[in-house]
Amino acid sequence: MLALRLARGSHPLVQTRRLLVATAAAGVGFLLLCTLGHAVGHPDRSGAAALRLLWCALPLAATVQFAVAVARTDPSTRPRTGLSAVGLGPARLTAIAAASTAVACALGSAVALLCYLHLRGDLTGLPFDGAAAELLAADRPLPLAAALTLLAVLPVAAATAAGLALRPRTAPVPPEGAERPLPTGLPWGIALVAVGLAAETYAGRGGGTGLPLPGRFDGNPAGVLAGWVLTAVGLALAGPGLVHGCGRLLQAVRPGAVRLLAGRVLTTESHRLGRPLGVVAAVLSGTYAGAALYASGPASGTVGPLTGLGAALVLACTTATLLTAALETRQSRAETTGALLRTGAPPNALRKAALLRAAALVAVFAPLTWAVAELAALPLKG
Repeated sequence: MLALRLARGSHPLVQTRRLLVATAAAGVGFLLLCTLGHAVGHPDRSGAAALRLLWCALPLAATVQFAVAVARTDPSTRPRTGLSAVGLGPARLTAIAAASTAVACALGSAVALLCYLHLRGDLTGLPFDGAAAELLAADRPLPLAAALTLLAVLPVAAATAAGLALRPRTAPVPPEGAERPLPTGLPWGIALVAVGLAAETYAGRGGGTGLPLPGRFDGNPAGVLAGWVLTAVGLALAGPGLVHGCGRLLQAVRPGAVRLLAGRVLTTESHRLGRPLGVVAAVLSGTYAGAALYASGPASGTVGPLTGLGAALVLACTTATLLTAALETRQSRAETTGALLRTGAPPNALRKAALLRAAALVAVFAPLTWAVAELAALPLKG
C-alpha cells in the first residue's frame, strides 16, 4: 500500500517512466502468450515452440534492464534525511522500489493478457474481436495456469533485479570528485568481443547445425549465434572502460576548463553510462547484421509482426535505458552543478562540456558499433 501511495503522488515525469515500463512489459507479455498459443496450436512441434520461447528472452532481458534503470531514478525511493526515523530506512526503500517495479510490470502483463484474449475472440464487445483467432489458436482452450506462469516471469525478474541493484551496500563510497580507477571489465570485454567474432567467423565458414533466426532466417549455424552473444556481452563489459578512457583522453594534453569538466564527468560516471552504452552498441550491431541478412538473403519479406515487435521492444528498451542512465547521471551531479553556478561558472561552459562529452562518446562508440556490425554480418551473409 505504501508503494502505491508513493507512486500516486509522484511527479508526472516519474509516472511517465513507470507507464513506459508497463508498456514494455505488455509487449513482452504478449510475445510470451503468442509463444504459448503457438505451442497449443502445434503440439507436434515442441522444438519450435521452445525456440520461440528462447527468443523471448532478449526482449525480456531488455525490459528488465529498463525497469531497473527507472527504479534507480525514482525519487520516492531515494534515501533522505529523516526517513529512517519513521521506519523508511535503506532496506525499506529498496523493498518499496522492488514492489513498485513489480506493480508496473504486473499491470503491463495484465494488459497483455486482455489484448491476447480479445484478439483470440474470448473477449467480445470491442473492435477487432477475434482478429487473430487463427494465429493465436482460438480453436483450442488456453491453459490459464501456463499463461499466468509466463506472465509472472517478468514482474518477478524485474522486482528481483531492482532489489539487488538498489540494496544497501556496506562498502565505503568514494568521495565526490575523487579519481576513479579504470574499470576492470575492459580487458575481459575486449577478449569476449574477439572470441565472439572469431567464433562467428569459424562457425559461418565451417557450417554446422542450423538454428533458425526469428523471421524464418533458416540455416544459420548455432555457433554464429553463440558468437554474437559473446560479442554482445563483451561490448557490455567493455563499455565502462571505454567511457572512462574517453574521459581520460579529454583531460589529456593541457586541458581547459571545459575539457577538464567534461573528462572528469565521464571518468566519474563511467560505470553508470558505460554498460547501457555497450548494450546499445551490441543491439545496434545485431540489428545491422540482421538487416544486412534480410536484404541479401532469400528470406526477404518473411519478417512477421511478432518478430518486428520483439526487435522494436529490444531497441526501444535499450535506448530508453541509456537515456534514463543519462538522467540519473544528471541527477547525481545536481549539487555539483549548482555549486559551480553559484561560484560564477558560466552556464554556456556547462552546455559546451555536455556537448563535448556527447561528441567524444559518439566518436568512440559509433565506429566501434559499425566495425562489430560489419564483422558480425559476414558469417550470416556467407
